[in-house]
Amino acid sequence: MASQMTESAIEEFALKLFERLGYSIVYAPDIAPDGERPERRHYDDVLLTGRLETALRRINPEVPEAVLQTALKEVLRVSSPDLLANNEAFHRLLTEGVPVSYRDEGAERGDRVWLIDFAEPLNNDFVAANQFTVIENHQKKRPDLVLFVNGIPLVVMELKNAADENATVKSAYQQIETYKQTIPCLFTPNAILVISDGLEAKAGSLSAGYTRFMAWKSVDGKAEASHLVSQLETLILGMLNKATLLDLLRSFIVFEKNKKEDAETKVISITTVKKLAAYHQYYAVNAAVASTLRAANMGADAGIWESPESYGLPGVAKQPKGDKKAGVVWHTQGSGKSLSMVFYTGKIVLAMDNPTVLMITDRNDLDDQLFETFAASKQVLRQDPVQAESRDQLKALLKVASGGVVFSTIQKFQPEEGNVYDQLSDRRNIVVIADEAHRTQYGFKAKTIDEKNERGEVIGKKVVYGF
Repeated sequence: MASQMTESAIEEFALKLFERLGYSIVYAPDIAPDGERPERRHYDDVLLTGRLETALRRINPEVPEAVLQTALKEVLRVSSPDLLANNEAFHRLLTEGVPVSYRDEGAERGDRVWLIDFAEPLNNDFVAANQFTVIENHQKKRPDLVLFVNGIPLVVMELKNAADENATVKSAYQQIETYKQTIPCLFTPNAILVISDGLEAKAGSLSAGYTRFMAWKSVDGKAEASHLVSQLETLILGMLNKATLLDLLRSFIVFEKNKKEDAETKVISITTVKKLAAYHQYYAVNAAVASTLRAANMGADAGIWESPESYGLPGVAKQPKGDKKAGVVWHTQGSGKSLSMVFYTGKIVLAMDNPTVLMITDRNDLDDQLFETFAASKQVLRQDPVQAESRDQLKALLKVASGGVVFSTIQKFQPEEGNVYDQLSDRRNIVVIADEAHRTQYGFKAKTIDEKNERGEVIGKKVVYGF
């Protein structure tokens, strides 16, 4: 039976790993429109709607059946000529729920129907299906593996045989590119693409070029996997386990918008790039979120792992609760620091009680750069970031009762004159992120320095305070 079910040993190896992770294994021809247990009416139906309906009822028990059916129609209706626009619209429904309104005891009531239970990963239906045939516009294609959550195809995997010299990871990528052209309906709900030759394995987003597909190098975020273990095994166990897959979907995917102006025509076009966190960003952000909740003495929430010890970070575990020191994340150049900060902010906004997040730099160009990255990724932040233009505006933004993602240079905290800083807030849920923490950001204590005149001559002493 096994040899009949799979085309190759690599596919079978992958399926065994998914079985280990608690996925149901389905041979896709069995659930095809003309299969033994059909779950699709047509070959261009890519959602397993029976499974999705069952999940909607289970996850949204308070919502009337008629409203659930309306939400289902909304999900099936996502279609425009542009694949990435479809994908972004669908991602919004996945991560923010489907907005619905209905009459309840005579009053109009707004609600959201959730397609996925993010709080309880095990309350969802996970399926790994091999040889899933799709026919669209008379084009017939069959990706190797498709992962479904509640009947929604979130992951498409293309596997090649490493023993065949023509079948490389690059050729798996080219195969996915062909699928996107010929059967785009499969990619409207897609979250992650995976390419592998059984040894090497890389994951990327729908808009990623080949060089942007990255290996997932750790199963648990504590240590890099041994080189003796295939990258495919590490990627499946580390990235596609139930909890991590849903966490990535909810908090680690951004659709970055960038404006470009044509030099000749002056026409402004907006390009969208879908970006997915790399493994080092994912683990660093989750460790930072756990440490922030400990520093603020707030309980774990929003899908955060239960205790900092689970990150293998002894320093985090030993620090006292409520000490207000969340910690330091070190980055090498080109490791995606700005995007890590976006993912962290998006996640901390969900995990804490509507916090204010204050982003501090000590140079205007850094402030502008970082603000642009955040402004381009506002879907994951769930709000528009604001850049403080002056000292007074900064004070006003920080004196609010809750909420906000605020950008400022450290210099705006300096009083107009003297060394007296007024208290702006006594709230516990203000998170300060210092980017490139240089000397400007050290210390609160008073210190005495030389006071100099215009010619640089010492004319006395003065007391100054650090920022």
